[in-house]
Amino acid sequence: MTPQLLVTTTATTSKWFQNYVRSFNWESFFHLITTRFLNLIALTVLFFLINLIGKAILSRSFKRYLAKRDQTSNRLQTISMLTLNLFHYTVLFFWIYALLSTLGVPVGTLVAGAGIFSLALGLGAQGFVSDLVTGISILIEQQFDVGDAVKIGTIEGTVTALGLRTTQVTGVDGTVNYIPNRNITIIANRSRNNMRALVNIPIAATTPVEQLTPIIEKVNAQLVPQHPHIIDDPLLTGVVTLPSGELVYQVVLLTKNGAQFNLQATFLTAYLRAIRQAGITLPTHTVTTSSNA
Repeated sequence: MTPQLLVTTTATTSKWFQNYVRSFNWESFFHLITTRFLNLIALTVLFFLINLIGKAILSRSFKRYLAKRDQTSNRLQTISMLTLNLFHYTVLFFWIYALLSTLGVPVGTLVAGAGIFSLALGLGAQGFVSDLVTGISILIEQQFDVGDAVKIGTIEGTVTALGLRTTQVTGVDGTVNYIPNRNITIIANRSRNNMRALVNIPIAATTPVEQLTPIIEKVNAQLVPQHPHIIDDPLLTGVVTLPSGELVYQVVLLTKNGAQFNLQATFLTAYLRAIRQAGITLPTHTVTTSSNA
């Protein structure tokens, strides 16, 4: 291309652009942008208020129902959290739909006509659908409720929230674990049946075992009346060998669920104190466990 032709082409392009800028209806353009921007803000505020007010009404309704029953129901708390979760996602869906419609995006046509888009959306939503189905199954089968002490996989703690996508389990140290519902396969619920607190007193081969029984019985006679969570008289199993090979004197306490850990610590402390006061020397290693009754 010669320099003269290049200059001519550049001048023509510049003239065309200038004419286009002059003829463009900037007032209508800015009016459209401003109108849609204000509409987006208005829709966002509207759906925010709907979400806020709706959740407040639902929460108050469940609280009033619980107050009439004059008790705390883990089942109702679970249903309450799921209802709030479902309401939140419903409002979120309609908010996104309204925003896209305001921007002029034909959402219905895209979803109905774009097969590839629909397939991609379906594949991307598989995890969400799996979480939702599993969460509903947990609720229907009453596998656990909010407030239950559970072990899910390697995570132990108390269920603090059950949502459509995740379940929150708070550990004894305060750690909040968020578990996708689809990953919940094996659940150990420690809040349904009575529990056995196994108090293992470490002993050595030279420990005078015959002197331990009366000491333990005396401690039980003093402590059991003070703890109404103990359902039955303590069972003195006697000398047993743990899987680790340790030799222990075992006492079994049948307790209400949730009380086993405190009772383990209380009774083991009392046993060790009484045995030490009797002049009997024990190994320093201690083991306590618990299991379902």
